[in-house]
Amino acid sequence: MGDSTVWTVAIAALTGGTAVLASWVTSRGSTQAARIQAETAARSQRAERLRESRRAAYLDLIEETHLMGELFWEIAAALRLPDSADRTAALRTLHDRQVAEYGKIRRCARVVELEGPPAAAAAALTVQKRTGPFHAALTAALAGDRDSHAAFDAAFSPFWKALEDFVEAARAAHQRE
Repeated sequence: MGDSTVWTVAIAALTGGTAVLASWVTSRGSTQAARIQAETAARSQRAERLRESRRAAYLDLIEETHLMGELFWEIAAALRLPDSADRTAALRTLHDRQVAEYGKIRRCARVVELEGPPAAAAAALTVQKRTGPFHAALTAALAGDRDSHAAFDAAFSPFWKALEDFVEAARAAHQRE
């Protein structure tokens, strides 16, 4: 009976040791799996936040560009009016609104530049720069240039083309994410 007790104790110790070792390995594996899962979830959340942040920046720029475009239509109509004090006053008011709207477009373009990617940022800055000819033509009109409305009208196509290019760059960037 003495030998069987020794064997029983030895087998029990071996079984217990194996169980402890298996538990330790399982615990370590579970901990590592949980850490990997948490890191993957955090990366996924960061990517989704970046995607939504970029999307919001793109939409803000598109919206501000359309508002600027509406203002440009108002200015174009005022430029076609006959010279008068009322026309000049209207153009000065529109000029002030244009400067304010430009500030909004500039801010939106800078946010897109910050959010990236580079292709969308470059396209956003092009949209911002395409407002320059409108400003130059309006300033010329206020200085008495009677042909400034032609320069103003010529600025529409490049402006809307820059917006189309931005939308395409933003769409491509958004689909790659």
